[in-house]
Amino acid sequence: MERKKSNIVILLIFIPVLLFGSEKEKIYKAYISDNMEEWKALIDEMQIKQKQSTDQLAELLNYQYGYIGYCLGVDEKKDAKRYLSLAEENLEKLEEMNYNASSIHAYQSAFYGYKIGLASYKAPLLGPKSVNHAELAIAADSLNPLGYVQYGNALFYMPAVFGGSKSEAIINFKKAKTLMELNPQEINHDWNYLSLLAIIGQSYEELGDLEQAEVFYQLALQKEPDFKWVKNELLPQIEKQENNDK
Repeated sequence: MERKKSNIVILLIFIPVLLFGSEKEKIYKAYISDNMEEWKALIDEMQIKQKQSTDQLAELLNYQYGYIGYCLGVDEKKDAKRYLSLAEENLEKLEEMNYNASSIHAYQSAFYGYKIGLASYKAPLLGPKSVNHAELAIAADSLNPLGYVQYGNALFYMPAVFGGSKSEAIINFKKAKTLMELNPQEINHDWNYLSLLAIIGQSYEELGDLEQAEVFYQLALQKEPDFKWVKNELLPQIEKQENNDK
C-alpha cells in the first residue's frame, strides 16, 4: 500500500465497535493484501444499505475513516473529500443515536485532522479543535484507544513552540496499543491493530530510531506474516537504511 514517505498519515486506528464477521474479514484481507479497491467497494455497498443499526453504522464509519486516511496518504484528495462528507453525515447520525461519546469526540478530532490534510492553511483554526476533541475523548473514556491516538497525532504534527512533541506522541500511541491488547479477541484479524503497529514504527522512523522502528514492523509481521505493506515496503526500507549506515 503506497504511502507518503516523509509524513505519517493520520489513519487507520482502532475504534471499539462491534465488527460483523463477513465485513470485518473482507476488510482485513483487503488491508493486508493492499487491495483498497475492494475496501472502497465494500464501504460503497454498506453506505447504500437502508435502516442500518447503530453498530452497523459505527462499523461503516470505522471503514470510511480508514479509507479517507488512505486517500490522503496517496494524495487522492477528491476521493478523500467525498468520503469525509459521507463519514461526517454518518457521525452526525450516530451522535443522534447517542452513540459512545468518547468515540464521537475521537472521530471529530480525526476529521478535523483530515480537513487540515485537505487544506493545510486551515491548521491554525482547525488544529486546536482537533486537540480539544481528542482531550474530550480521553476525558469521556480513558480506556478508549482512539482518544490517545488522536492526541498523539496532534502532538506529533504540532510545532514544538506550541507544545508539540514527537516523543510524547509515541507515548500516546503506545498507550493506545496497550489498551487494545486488553481485549485479545477484538484485535484478532483486525486491520486497526496492525495499522497502529505500523504507525508506531513510522513514528520511530521519523525520529531516526531505526532499531525501534524495526521492532514494531516485526511485531506487525508476527501478528500477520502476510501484511504486504510492512513486509514488502516498510521493513525492507528500514533494513536498507541500516545497511547503508554500516
